[in-house]
Amino acid sequence: MQEANVKKLLWKINAALHGRRGEGYIDTAVLIIISVVIGGLLLTGLYALFNNVLLPGLAERIQDMFGSSGSGGTGGSGGIYFV
Repeated sequence: MQEANVKKLLWKINAALHGRRGEGYIDTAVLIIISVVIGGLLLTGLYALFNNVLLPGLAERIQDMFGSSGSGGTGGSGGIYFV
């Protein structure tokens, strides 16, 4: 009885070691391509968001914060001098 269990266990170990199942090269390549495409789409969306929505409003806010019209002098009401 015990010998049958040992043979069954050895057979399962042998089948696991010689098994051809698992992830193939094509699956990995498809996953990499999908990841690159999704990453590119995300970066494109973030680039458009920053350039069209966030940065133009940010420049106006900074100019309003320091009270200057962009002349570069000390004529603003902020009283801050940049060298």
